[in-house]
Amino acid sequence: MFDILIEKDKELLTFLNSLGSEQWDSFWLAITNQFYWTPLFLFVFYLVIKSFGWKKGTFTILALILLVAFSDQFVNLIKNSTERLRPNNDLEINGLLRTLKNPQSYSFISGHATTSTFFSV
Repeated sequence: MFDILIEKDKELLTFLNSLGSEQWDSFWLAITNQFYWTPLFLFVFYLVIKSFGWKKGTFTILALILLVAFSDQFVNLIKNSTERLRPNNDLEINGLLRTLKNPQSYSFISGHATTSTFFSV
């Protein structure tokens, strides 16, 4: 049963990856770069301070930073426990994928999704 799920996951990834085009590559590389999100984070911090005042705002910002740090460490714990290869390192499908970056870390669970969820909550 689990093997069928993994196979379907690989088929879906290969299909979705084939939909990409080179003209959008630079956009997706930029949007996933954390540095470019700095203005948004600073704006959110500004809104928090403006809405809650310095004391409650600072506490809220510190809580956000703590949650993001916790989520990052939680992701690393899960990734290092499951050790699921990233698709670009999976010999079965890596030749079928367009690869823009070649990370060597593990893929499960998504650090971007986890951190974004913690930050949003």
